[in-house]
Amino acid sequence: MSNKWLKVVSGATLAVSLAGCMVGPNFERPEAPVASRYTERPMPAETVSAVGTGGAAQRFGTGDLPAQWWSLFHSESLDALVREGLEHSPTLASARATLLQAQENLAAGTGGLMYPSVTGNLTANRERISSTQLGAGSATNLFNLYNASVDVSYMLDIFGGNRRQLEGLQALVDYQGYQLEGARLTLTANIVTAAIREASLRSQIEATRQTLAAEEESVRRVQRQFEVGGAGQLDLVSVQSQAAQTAALIPPLESQLAQVRHQLAVLTGRIPSEAAVPHFDLDVLALPEDIPVRLPSELVRQRPDIRASEALLHQASAQVGVATANLYPKITLTGSLSGQANQLQNLFAGPALWNIGAGIVQPIFNGGQLQAERRAAIAAYDAANAQYQQTVLQAFGNVADALRALEEDARTLQAQVEAEALARRRLDLTRKQWELGGASYLALLDAQRQHAIALAALVAVQGTRYADTAALFQALGGGWWDADRTAAAPGRTAN
Repeated sequence: MSNKWLKVVSGATLAVSLAGCMVGPNFERPEAPVASRYTERPMPAETVSAVGTGGAAQRFGTGDLPAQWWSLFHSESLDALVREGLEHSPTLASARATLLQAQENLAAGTGGLMYPSVTGNLTANRERISSTQLGAGSATNLFNLYNASVDVSYMLDIFGGNRRQLEGLQALVDYQGYQLEGARLTLTANIVTAAIREASLRSQIEATRQTLAAEEESVRRVQRQFEVGGAGQLDLVSVQSQAAQTAALIPPLESQLAQVRHQLAVLTGRIPSEAAVPHFDLDVLALPEDIPVRLPSELVRQRPDIRASEALLHQASAQVGVATANLYPKITLTGSLSGQANQLQNLFAGPALWNIGAGIVQPIFNGGQLQAERRAAIAAYDAANAQYQQTVLQAFGNVADALRALEEDARTLQAQVEAEALARRRLDLTRKQWELGGASYLALLDAQRQHAIALAALVAVQGTRYADTAALFQALGGGWWDADRTAAAPGRTAN
């Protein structure tokens, strides 16, 4: 009897609720900016090329980035390091837990707002009644008395306030899901950039050591000439000073290298002393030559930070609906069923008491509180909308900067390759002339210094080109939407 009664009440209340309207604005996804390109002037189809490591031309085409975009550098060591970071990063663990919290809050809200509240109460008493009190002798009766009641309470969601609250909770689930994707993208980009930084530093250290080795050979030659009277003390001190200055460049570079390796250990969730971080060199990293760049109008669907900002905008829109619904009456339906018996199995078998009632609460006077709360919700929506627009603008700026950087990196590398080759040729010619007595020590020192500067600049721009390529992949969203990884938005279930 009770089950049937509860089903009738629940079905009736849900039917009334679903028949109601939903006040407040229905969220509409913002339109993507209308733009045919990212940069002020059109980008070339491909960059210029140069001789040497990382000197290939990069071509800009259409297509999607793979979810594992770092695999485009074709380094097994880098792939393994990124996988380790994704598995052990405390940052990602925190983001996953926060997403789960939002999902459970949605589940709790759904249960509390969209279904009746049913509570049961059961009491048992052991009673003793003397027959003397009833005028029937002196016998004493002992018996158990059970009382039970079931209470149902449900607020009819006629104006959609509860559904707007659930809409807002779902938007927060989406937000945390996109935050998780953003954290994953940031982590992988930081690991790749740090690995490239390590490779660049190793190249700079190697180039500096090569320069130092050449300068130390010059010191030995001048030392021998000084000992036989063929060179003056000023000449010897000059070449020694040059070698000492070059040697002083190595410890800071080695310190930076150690710091980068410590950073890689932390990014992969390890203590630096316990992490087995592989060594990276530029010559084992392949420069991605085909760069997939989607249309600007599609960027808003690719960047997790834009999607997260959109989710917050959706949540703010739902809150406007909640504040609007609070202006209207709230109707609550209640019911109860109670019974009493001396045996548990007979509680509702005999006569039972039941009642069904309804209550309505209508705001009459609250000093303008509810209207002010609705205006505040609208202002919060306007603020979220402005923040969304700013996020979109920043994203377009990131892509434009990265694209232009790749173009300029290629030109700089091309020029620097030529500059290093000329500086090296000048050094070779000056050294030969010096050995034949046709050039001074000062000319040799200047040629050595200029070549060292050109070589260091060449190595640096090679590393910068790799790093800017990774920065472009990050600016484009990193390929998290790839169908191989997920077919639905974070926090939602794919159909």
